Amino acid sequence: MKTMVNLLMTLMGIIMIAGCAPVISKGVLQQVDSTIRFDSVFQDPEAYQNKSVLWGGVIITTKNLKEGTLLEILQKPLTYGKAPVTGDESGGRFLALYNGYLDAALYTKGREVTLAGTITGRRVQRLDEIDYHYPYLIIKEIHLWEKRSRETQTPPPFFYPFPYRYHYWPYYPYF
Repeated sequence: MKTMVNLLMTLMGIIMIAGCAPVISKGVLQQVDSTIRFDSVFQDPEAYQNKSVLWGGVIITTKNLKEGTLLEILQKPLTYGKAPVTGDESGGRFLALYNGYLDAALYTKGREVTLAGTITGRRVQRLDEIDYHYPYLIIKEIHLWEKRSRETQTPPPFFYPFPYRYHYWPYYPYF
């Protein structure tokens, strides 16, 4: 019986450790310059050429080209777990090229991504009736986040006691 409990505890520990794996590999994260802020790059991308960054955001468009897959992303700050923050905070848009094929049915508008890449400069494209100056990077590694449910996107406005929390209570106020 004691052996079975020890085996079960060891198995649970392994599962918990595996659940804490980073979304971007450690080797790529070590190359990232965490002092570079998105707003600084947005102002002058040429000053940060060949620097590695870790950015995240929400996909606006996905285009498969001869060179690879081009993503237009609305930048969002990252949480401690490297996931994009929900809400309206953003520093602007950027373009990221993946050297390969990403299925546009998966990497579609509204999906959240975290990516590590190398800044290559600026790219100017039409955005409605203006010329928009996008920071442009080449993706080294990308992570597509699972779609969040409405319950995880909208935190409760105040604390509910245990049995009435989130979706367990049928009268939970959604905004």
